[in-house]
Amino acid sequence: MAETARSTIDQSEVDRFSAMAAEWWDPTGKFKPLHKFNPVRLAYLRDTIASEFGRDSRDARPLTGLRVLDIGCGGGLLSEPVARMGAEVVGADPSERNIGIASTHARESGVAVDYRAVTAEALADAGETFDVVLNMEVVEHVADVEFFLSTCAKMVRPGGLMFVATINRTMKAMALAIVGAEYVLRWLPKGTHQYEKLVRPEEIENPLSAAGMQVFARTGVFFNPLANQWNLSKDMDVNYMMVARRPKAE
Repeated sequence: MAETARSTIDQSEVDRFSAMAAEWWDPTGKFKPLHKFNPVRLAYLRDTIASEFGRDSRDARPLTGLRVLDIGCGGGLLSEPVARMGAEVVGADPSERNIGIASTHARESGVAVDYRAVTAEALADAGETFDVVLNMEVVEHVADVEFFLSTCAKMVRPGGLMFVATINRTMKAMALAIVGAEYVLRWLPKGTHQYEKLVRPEEIENPLSAAGMQVFARTGVFFNPLANQWNLSKDMDVNYMMVARRPKAE
């Protein structure tokens, strides 16, 4: 019997987000938390990339000349603003419906993004490479975290970066990100996250290290209800972001 090829796709997760695709760009809809989250993560991406590539983050288009992959791009909430910063962006998602929504919105907004309904492994197998891979709020929805991260790492060019944002597998995250956000505050549809699929920092660092990447930055992110906004934090117990670089060739 032929061996089944490894896959990063959890079809139930693809179906879940496809069913909500029409609401991606509604700031008051089911993706409201991501709209709230966008300013802090975009600023972190911009400033870190600008620092690593010798750019001025205050420029209107500080990412000009860089090729960026937004893997698991959904409706394009990150792809579009990153493209506006000057990057050449490939937005990839296994959901045809998500890609359709993202493509339509980009066209109507006048933003150039190369959207593709494709998996990470298909892109890697095709030899695609990028200066920056954005792996944001995706790893907790894939079928095989280690394989997904190593596959994405293959596409990072020497001197390039990978960002990973996700939710830690802690009881604090269970209380705040699942029970609080989904069942009490109803910020997210029930079932958006499953505790057993949440990912601890070492479960990201180890596969990336094995793939030749070096994690050099880590930050927690927390929601301040008084200010009604997300902020960076030293506390990585719930939401967190990490950045890894591939060393430049000798």
